[in-house]
Amino acid sequence: MKWLLLLGLVALSECIMYKVPLIRKKSLRRTLSERGLLKDFLKKHNLNPARKYFPQWKAPTLVDEQPLENYLDMEYFGTIGIGTPAQDFTVLFDTGSSNLWVPSVYCSSLACTNHNRFNPEDSSTYQSTSETVSITYGISSLPDIVFTINGVQYPVPPSAYILLVSQDLFSVYLSADDQSGSVVIFGGIDSSYYTGSLNWVPVTVEGYWQITVDSITMNGEAIACAEGCQAIVDTGTSLLTGPTSPIANIQSDIGASENSDGDMVVSCSAISSLPDIVFTIH
Repeated sequence: MKWLLLLGLVALSECIMYKVPLIRKKSLRRTLSERGLLKDFLKKHNLNPARKYFPQWKAPTLVDEQPLENYLDMEYFGTIGIGTPAQDFTVLFDTGSSNLWVPSVYCSSLACTNHNRFNPEDSSTYQSTSETVSITYGISSLPDIVFTINGVQYPVPPSAYILLVSQDLFSVYLSADDQSGSVVIFGGIDSSYYTGSLNWVPVTVEGYWQITVDSITMNGEAIACAEGCQAIVDTGTSLLTGPTSPIANIQSDIGASENSDGDMVVSCSAISSLPDIVFTIH
């Protein structure tokens, strides 16, 4: 059985590890809201964050359509190098996706030309597969926004990756800081990011990093997941996604109200007086 480490992740000093600092940036949701475009966007697109985890089956194809709203709330990004010598790209490390893609010099749209593009002629290790692969991110109305995805979906990692690190695991620490402090670590866990002992929980369904949550409580009372439920650990979103009824219960219990964009929000002045929402995971 495979196991997933729950905690802002980690490193043993004797291990060979690679740390990638993460920077927190504005989410697409916030960007659209500041531009006054969010309300119209949500009207035009049937936004369902859970759709990412329940894709409709399709016959195998070299065309992969990814709804852009899957990435409406991503915030944490890191830099990777591709090719020899390395060409740098800022990517989203997404445990809810298995794809790694970046724009290339063969993409001439405004979204691509405003970002780093991979040039295969500048890489001595590049090899062409002679195959055409298309990834469509579904929405053409946002020409100046492009996303680069580095998928780390279950299982992890391939044998080539294991040769570079001491342990076949990765860990993630996401800071609440507006800019820095977050990190993804390949090959280990760093004890400076946590106190106490670690709690390992089994992956219940191989495909996503899926685990069992025993309960979600507030003031000692169950407000969701009273009899246990399944959850997916997804670094690709800043939101907690769940069934409508339990989420509505939580929103009601914390006194959330709907704003002009249709989001449920709580006054910043009330946050300090709210009780803890406790997720029990054994």
